[in-house]
Amino acid sequence: MTKTLFIANLISTLFMTGAIWLIQLVQYPFFASVGTDQFPKYHASHSFWITPIVAPMMISELVTSVFLVVFPPPNIEPKLIQAGLILTVLIWFSTVFLQIPMHEKLAQGFDAQAHRFLVNSNWIRTAAWSLRSIIVVYMLWKIIRFN
Repeated sequence: MTKTLFIANLISTLFMTGAIWLIQLVQYPFFASVGTDQFPKYHASHSFWITPIVAPMMISELVTSVFLVVFPPPNIEPKLIQAGLILTVLIWFSTVFLQIPMHEKLAQGFDAQAHRFLVNSNWIRTAAWSLRSIIVVYMLWKIIRFN
């Protein structure tokens, strides 16, 4: 069970790290290029398509991060697993309290200030997922090396 939890956590974390870098460097900056008339439709389409792609992975990452604290892989320091969970919680807090409110505002129409805040605050998630990737790859290395 621990191996399955770890593999699911590894996959969801690495997937989300790639996704967040794409969103941070491509999707969000391009919001400013859409034009005011087309923006509500573009934003609605973005939200409609991105949610089923990232939501299952985010949920999987959160659930497996919690379970890994309870059922840690052998040879992995508990503090490393706990750090991963803390980063996951930070990502969710940022999503719920920073990014979602900006998306709700942008759903009404393009707002330069909301867009700027969305892009800047999303660096929190980008950094947190990048750190999580380092942690899970290090954990993978330890599991492979010591098993």
